[in-house]
Amino acid sequence: MRKIREFKNHVRGIIRLTRWKEFVPFVVPLTALGGLLAARPHGLLLDWRLAAVIAANILAVAYAFMINDIEDAPDDARDPDRAARNPVTSGQVGVRMGYAACRLVAGVTLIFYAIGGLSVFGVGVATLLLSHLYSWRPVRLKAWPVTDIISHSLMLSGLLLLAGYFIYDNNPSIVWFVAASATLFSVYGQLYNQLRDYDMDKAAGLFNTAIVLGEQNTRRLMYLTIGISAACMLYAISQNAFPIGLAVALIASTVISIPFKSNVDMRGGQAVDISGTLQIQGLIVMNLTIAAWLMWVLVEQNAPLFSMF
Repeated sequence: MRKIREFKNHVRGIIRLTRWKEFVPFVVPLTALGGLLAARPHGLLLDWRLAAVIAANILAVAYAFMINDIEDAPDDARDPDRAARNPVTSGQVGVRMGYAACRLVAGVTLIFYAIGGLSVFGVGVATLLLSHLYSWRPVRLKAWPVTDIISHSLMLSGLLLLAGYFIYDNNPSIVWFVAASATLFSVYGQLYNQLRDYDMDKAAGLFNTAIVLGEQNTRRLMYLTIGISAACMLYAISQNAFPIGLAVALIASTVISIPFKSNVDMRGGQAVDISGTLQIQGLIVMNLTIAAWLMWVLVEQNAPLFSMF
């Protein structure tokens, strides 16, 4: 019985190590969006490969969070709150077990990416590599200015969308602007996080992009990336990257999101500025809009099947 309890505790610890609740709400819609954008112009049917790549992207980002907590365990041990959150620091998961779980996750992730085809596999390898190098101490991309922002935004946004897209098409064309928009919005998110943690990071002697730029310049760059991201998306819309009918879902999703306005940001902390108060609403709008498009496509695809009954 004791061994069973210990095993269950280790499993719970590994699940905690993935921190899946923090990323599933944006990984799934981004991947689905990539598939929808690729299939629509060519009249292709969505198939089980999209589900496989969604699973691959979830596992790839889980790997990023897992390796991050393992590598950060010595640093997290200095802060009681972070120590309690990190299952490695708290002793629920050993370092060797954590690395073993990472290797298993990486292997399964590559299998799922391979199902999507060669191009998807290439994007997946790049995503996993960035996920590893972002936190791995011999390289630690997140410890350097500029590379911390670029690597973070690619592995948690742009590459996820492209993995979904390359299932059905290898020529993104106008969709490059959608990928750029998603990546730039992720840049905003990372700058926002660094701005929120500015005082703590500076006291800890970190050397990230926000510390180098200073608070005011970081804030200016944050708003600039939002503006460029919006411009890229508007251009993609003007070039018919999305179906016109999706505007109805967008408006409905926006209305539904209104009651969810809050003074906290997506991570549950006090919002740094007005953009932080809109993050939860933005996530709701994105999920509902893409879900509506996905459901509409699946219903259209399966309409002949339903007519048989």
